[in-house]
Parts: sequence; C-alpha cells; structure tokens
Amino acid sequence: MNSLKAIVTNIDNVDSLNIVSFDFYGEALSMMSLDLDESIQVGVNIELTAKPTHIAIAKEFSGTISYSNQIGAKIVSIQNGQLLCSIQLQIKNTTLESIITLNSSKRMDLRVGDEVKAFIKASDLSIVKVLQ
Repeated sequence: MNSLKAIVTNIDNVDSLNIVSFDFYGEALSMMSLDLDESIQVGVNIELTAKPTHIAIAKEFSGTISYSNQIGAKIVSIQNGQLLCSIQLQIKNTTLESIITLNSSKRMDLRVGDEVKAFIKASDLSIVKVLQ
C-alpha cells in the first residue's frame, strides 16, 4: 500500500459527504469521504494511502481530466510480470507504486527516468492515520 504524508488544508462538507484538501509537499490533493473522524481538522498532519492499482499513469499528458489528484512523478523502477507491470514513482521524497497492465506499459513505452503524471481519483485516496 502506498503512503503519502500530508497536511489537511480544508474540509468542505454537505450532509455526510466531505471533500478534504491536503498539502503534499506543495502539491494539492483531495479526497472524498462519507465518514470523517473528528480528529481530522485543518492543520493536522495525516498519512494518506492509495492502492497501487488505483494510481493511473500518463506520459506526455495534455488536456483536462476529471481526476482530482494529478502529481508530476519520475519513474525510478519498472518490474514487468507476465500480465502486470509494477512501476515505482518518485514524487518529492516519496516513492509510490502503480500497477498497470504490461500491455499499457509497452504501449506507452515507459522507461526508467521518464517524467509522467500520476492520477488518483479523490474517491481512491483515504486517510490511514493522524500523525503526531
């Protein structure tokens, strides 16, 4: 599981739906949540997570897309399996894993050192814990 340390910057809520915004080393991230623990407040340091299969990758991306979380990253490792590909992405001082199909990796001609965009839907990001 991926781990991202961030600071809560804003919380918007309507009824039981919350949109929580974070600062991840200068990158803006957001998350949708139906249940939000009362310890989650603006200014609190937290640890976020996203499954490797929920991190999409774009190479030479231009245009607009509905993914709330779009982070510039550098590929530092690629491990090809028979069907899937594990890609390690360096974002600031954090390494994230993205798992995509081997066919997608080949089609995109992904290589170590490539600059890419990592995409995480707001519904795929979640808070693991509050940090002290």
